[in-house]
Amino acid sequence: MHPAVTHHAASLARIATTVYFVINGFALGIWVVHIPEIQERTGVDKPMLGNLLLLFGGVALIGMQVGGRLVDRSGSRFPVLLGAAGISIGLLGPALADNVLTLAAALAVLGFFNGVIDVSQNAQAVEVERVYGRPILSAFHAFFSLGGLLAAVLGGALIASSLDIRATMAIAGLLSLTVALAARPSLLRRPPRLAAAMAGPKVRPPWNARVLLLGLLAFALMLSEGVAYDWSTVHLHDSLGASKATAAWAFGAFSAAMTIVRLLADRLVERVGSATYVQAAAMVGAVGLATAALAPTIWVALVGWTIFGIGLAGCVPQFFSAAGNIDPRNAGTYLARAAGFGYVGLLAGPATIGILTRWVSLPTAFWLPVAGCLAAALLAPKALHRAETSG
Repeated sequence: MHPAVTHHAASLARIATTVYFVINGFALGIWVVHIPEIQERTGVDKPMLGNLLLLFGGVALIGMQVGGRLVDRSGSRFPVLLGAAGISIGLLGPALADNVLTLAAALAVLGFFNGVIDVSQNAQAVEVERVYGRPILSAFHAFFSLGGLLAAVLGGALIASSLDIRATMAIAGLLSLTVALAARPSLLRRPPRLAAAMAGPKVRPPWNARVLLLGLLAFALMLSEGVAYDWSTVHLHDSLGASKATAAWAFGAFSAAMTIVRLLADRLVERVGSATYVQAAAMVGAVGLATAALAPTIWVALVGWTIFGIGLAGCVPQFFSAAGNIDPRNAGTYLARAAGFGYVGLLAGPATIGILTRWVSLPTAFWLPVAGCLAAALLAPKALHRAETSG
């Protein structure tokens, strides 16, 4: 534990940061479970919805860069609350939209503030991890997943009750905003020594080989993660003949594995180091997806998708932790760069697989993310050994 921060303050900061990860996952989950109804209300077809989701992702990238700048200027406390408030209030936008243009505007707002909170909550998490003096970042990401699960349960219950979507989004947004305001006082402040070092004119930090490598590693593995999100159920249904209900188990198995392993990964990282962990875990991910691609039966494929989730779960948080510790004075900017690469991968993965299926089968297309996992396993030690040595 860092001597400048009491154990009680550090514990409260960890809880508060966890709360913001839950809020982020919850807000995005509430939007996702209402997509079919919003699509029907606005008359948006599937191709247009795809374009709108790309708009959401593109504006989120802008929000990440803005959030990174704000973190470097004033610390992460303000942008974390700004992002949380923005997505909480922004949930009303899609609910009020009645055509393509108003939905596009609403998703641009939601995407921007999602980018802000994404970077700033990770920056706060890196600060808390630095105080603890041991790996704890993966657990925060597990609670992001749990926030999405909470949204699925609550959102599904509200939909089943036939409550108007505007009321549903208002309730969800008010709940998120109230919790965010309550948690904010417990967040860590920027250390006085670091605040003094930040005084004076701000100079945009240069790109360097390490942050570029960390960003490329995040890109490779989040591309793979995106493939699981959008293609795992399609794989079981179209390639192996599973029913729609059974096919849903593929994503469920992947998500459950991701969540559980993220809660455990920090202890493994503490024992073996982030470089060794990512090298082994990325290899496990490659084996899992290869198993799914070659699976002759539904059950073997489910095992493959589960192993894939186990492998990917704790990797990306190690890249974010390393990026945030390259230079604490510019932690926000470097985190935004690494996270931006990863987010592009998350968006590009599903689209890339879709393009490849014009020429090859879906299981064959999966060999691209398998190669990405193998490349991450090969290159991770170079980036993360340096991070461990300098940290």
